[in-house]
Amino acid sequence: MIRAFLRNYLPRHRNRVNQFLHALGVPLTFVGTPWTLIAGAAWYWPIVCFLGGYVLQFAGHAVEGNDAGEAVFVKRMLGMSYREYGPCAEYSSNTDQRDDRTTG
Repeated sequence: MIRAFLRNYLPRHRNRVNQFLHALGVPLTFVGTPWTLIAGAAWYWPIVCFLGGYVLQFAGHAVEGNDAGEAVFVKRMLGMSYREYGPCAEYSSNTDQRDDRTTG
C-alpha cells in the first residue's frame, strides 16, 4: 500500500518548491484544522487552516506544472483533460503508458 502510494506520489512532487509548499500545507490542513477545532479556537481558524493548507498545495502543483490530485479526480470523472504529471516527471504511475491526458 505504501509502495503504491509513493509510486504515484513521488513523480507528481519532484519540484523542490512544490515539496516545500506541501510540507507546510499538508500539516496545516490535516493537523492544524482538527487541532483548532479541538482547542476551541475562534470559528474562523479551522477554515483558515483548511483553506490555507489547500491553497499552498494547489500553488505547489501550479509550480510543478500538474493538477492537484483532487483536480485530477474531478476532471477525470467529468471527462475533461488534465495533467497528472509535470513536465519533469520521468514516468507515470501506470507503467504501461503515460496515463495523463493533456490539452497540449
